[in-house]
Parts: sequence; structure tokens; C-alpha cells
Amino acid sequence: MPAPRPYVLLSAAVSIDGRLDDAGPERLLLSNAEDFDRVDEERAGSDAVLVGGNTLRRDNPRLLVNSAHRRAARLAAGRPAYPLKVTLSASGELPAGLNFWHTGGDKVAYTTDAAAPRLRAELAGLAEVVGVGPQVGLGAVLDDLGGRGVGRLMVEGGGSVHTQFLAQGLADELQLALAPLLVGQVDAPRFLGVADFPGGPGRRMRLLEARTVGDVVLLRYAPKESAP
Repeated sequence: MPAPRPYVLLSAAVSIDGRLDDAGPERLLLSNAEDFDRVDEERAGSDAVLVGGNTLRRDNPRLLVNSAHRRAARLAAGRPAYPLKVTLSASGELPAGLNFWHTGGDKVAYTTDAAAPRLRAELAGLAEVVGVGPQVGLGAVLDDLGGRGVGRLMVEGGGSVHTQFLAQGLADELQLALAPLLVGQVDAPRFLGVADFPGGPGRRMRLLEARTVGDVVLLRYAPKESAP
């Protein structure tokens, strides 16, 4: 039997008007120090973290477990210091100079069969490149990650990736940090795009938790479950 797919956690911080960032060249910090630490704890508890290729190119993130104590706890438990770092790109346009490839532990890049040879040449020695067919299907990605022993996958964006996971009914949990900011810029990236979400606009997801973290509100939902 094939290995089970990972538990998929979507994590995002958004403004009150649903934006992941503003339209400027510098990253808008929507969260606060307390919530950044919460996200670091979630990363430390995950087997892999995933970010889309667009977000890699736009934000150039490192996606690390920043706490030395948490890294030590992972090592003490027989796990690598950092979760597996995962990205997706249909185009295969993922430059070798991005921070993502030069920090943390092992990396895997999923792309199309057509783009895989060129990306392998670009990332030689930096990451494993996996072609998953004519398109980068999320189901194929989850199957491959499950086969690698990934039991918990944390998805950190961007909006296109979050939209795809939710539209395809593949997210087990959504953690949304709502920041007390209004971006108000038409070109600012949105948390979600237009999609045919399961159940349509009338379906209410089950709320797992709502609490304040400093000046943001953390909302946890179970996207596969409907409200009682």
C-alpha cells in the first residue's frame, strides 16, 4: 500500500482586507514578535515546510527554525535540525542564488517533467528536483512527500498555493493570523484567489480555535469539516 499523505497545515498572516503583503518592494510585516515565535514553533513541529515558487522569487525567504532550543529538541528526538524544505514551480524558474537553497537542511523542488532537466542543472548540489508529470499536481506532490516519511507538512504560501490546496480539498488545517492593518492597494497580493471551493460559498468550516497573540488574532479552522 502507498504511504499515507501528510497532514497539511496552511499558515498565513493577512491584513483585515485580506492581503498577504503590500505592493512595495520591502516585505510588509503583518505579524508581531509573539506570533513569529508561534510560527517558528509550528515549523519545528513539522516534517516539511512548503512555499510556492512565486513567493520564493518575490520574498526570497529562508524558512528556518530560528530557535536554537527547538533545533536541539529536534536533534534530540532523532530528527534533522530543520524540516525538509519544499517548493513547487511549473516553470522551473528558480534561480540558484535564492536564500532558500543556501540555508537549513535538505530541499526538494517539484516541477514538470519538461522543466526538470533544466532545473536540475540550475540547482545541482543544492536540491533534489522531482518531475511529477506534465503539470505540478498537488496530489502527486503529497504522495511523494508521504513516501519520504513526511507526516506533517506546513504550507507557508503564497496565495496561489493556498488557493490550490483549499480548492482541491487537500488542507487539513488552516491557521490564519489576522493583523490589525488595512493595506488598501489593488496590486497587493491576496491571501486567496478565485476558485471553486468545496461546498460553495454557503459552506461554513469548523472553527478549531480563536485567540489573541499580541495584537493579532489567530484563527484555526478545519477546512475538510463543516461547522456543526
